[in-house]
Amino acid sequence: MTDEKSGFVAGMLSAIERVGNKLPHPGALFAYFAFGIVILSGIVAMFNVTAVHPGTGQTIEVFNLLSREGLHMILTGMVTNFTSFAPLGTVLVALLGIGIAEASGLMSTGLRLLVISAPKKLLTFAIVFAGILSNTASEVGYVVLVPLGGMIFLAVGRNPIAGIAAAFAGVSGGYSANLLLGTIDPLLAGLSEEAARIVDPVYTVNPAANYYFMFVSTFFIATIGTWVTEKVVVPRLGEYRGDAQPEEIKQLDESEKRGLRFTFWTFLLIVFLLGLSMMPIEAGFWAKVPGSGFLRDPLTGGLLRSPFMSGIVAIIFLIAGILGVVYGVGARTLKSSTDVIMGMGKSMSTLGTYIVLVFFAAQFVAYFNWTNLGLIFAIKGANLIGSLGMGRIPLMIALVLISAFINLVVGSASAKWAILAPVFIPMFMLLGYSPEFTQLAYRVGDSVTNVIAPMMSYFAMIVAFFEKYDKRAGIGTIIATMLPYTFIFLGAWLIMLIIWIILGVPIGPGAPLFYEM
Repeated sequence: MTDEKSGFVAGMLSAIERVGNKLPHPGALFAYFAFGIVILSGIVAMFNVTAVHPGTGQTIEVFNLLSREGLHMILTGMVTNFTSFAPLGTVLVALLGIGIAEASGLMSTGLRLLVISAPKKLLTFAIVFAGILSNTASEVGYVVLVPLGGMIFLAVGRNPIAGIAAAFAGVSGGYSANLLLGTIDPLLAGLSEEAARIVDPVYTVNPAANYYFMFVSTFFIATIGTWVTEKVVVPRLGEYRGDAQPEEIKQLDESEKRGLRFTFWTFLLIVFLLGLSMMPIEAGFWAKVPGSGFLRDPLTGGLLRSPFMSGIVAIIFLIAGILGVVYGVGARTLKSSTDVIMGMGKSMSTLGTYIVLVFFAAQFVAYFNWTNLGLIFAIKGANLIGSLGMGRIPLMIALVLISAFINLVVGSASAKWAILAPVFIPMFMLLGYSPEFTQLAYRVGDSVTNVIAPMMSYFAMIVAFFEKYDKRAGIGTIIATMLPYTFIFLGAWLIMLIIWIILGVPIGPGAPLFYEM
């Protein structure tokens, strides 16, 4: 029976992959999507389709890109759509630093050390777990950890695509789990608080409102992600037969050990300086030390909206670059500044296809936002679910599912919540659920479909990572590989939410599960 089920699932995923990969190249597909949005905006605008934003009361209309003004926007915005596409700058800057670390040999030596010293049984769990934690540092997980997952799996003789999948599942599918708060927490809390005040004018929502649930979810999702990788993804992908060569796993020689010693002490110095720069301003003796609190928000003294968080990509570039140079000096693999520049250039030379992909993806995302089609779809969907008059648990499940579905077409978590919060938070409060719990249900749905959502900002980059190891890989390959994570994460998190409801325990500090009028 189990074999029949697994055979059916494998067959279904293979069918999805075959159908998906018959689609044009992802770059061409995004170009077709962009063109389709232009045509669709003209058609829908003819029927005067509108929706009322539940938070502002503003009437949202479709913007016709086939109009005179729309065509002007397409022409004048093409360059800025591309250059301002957030993932592009993030990837390029981070990879410049990583390129130095690769050219010096630091990356390959560190990977070999990891493979030699770490128990192989824990590698998958460590990759998924690290992916979840990386969400604290915004997009760094996509840029650094996802490709690193493939490199690590290849180094130990396993299919590198499975390593990419495991890391991607943690970074993107596990977006609503973490041991630390990130930049999204205060943003969502502010929107939830405004929506809650529709019912209760003095209600407040703190940024740590979902922390208890997120903390437990970190270990829960990391374990489930490991199981899906080992029991579903790895068997389905089979043995890797591509051209990519793994780093040779041999014992470290003396020059490499010396380079790692230099790197280790430099890293400790960097950590100390970063810790000092993030020290609370009123921290006694340390407050008197020059540079203390330098990376904190100068207005509030906090970290969540500080230069440290907003400049995390630049910090990654500097750390990777400095450590790469230090290792190169210690191991004598970098002879001059020319070697450093050549290493940075080599890392850029591998991004040709990705840059083409991003150009068309950026146009598609911009056109979709300009037309307001995503906003209108989200508002009408939320209103439909709200009008069905369901009970507590079915309504909670409906909210998770609708946020998961809307996530396929609207990428920004805060933009979706700005639309859904004014509808669902008052509704759930009248049913006895707290705004914090409603926010949590939304975050679960918003997280699980990230890994199969072409509208997700970094999806084009994931396509490029897959293509590195499989030239035939396309959107179908990614969706078929990641779909098991979506369904199993969704089912597991729904069960966890229902258990939380039954137990009735708080979901965060000062955040009860239920609300009393």
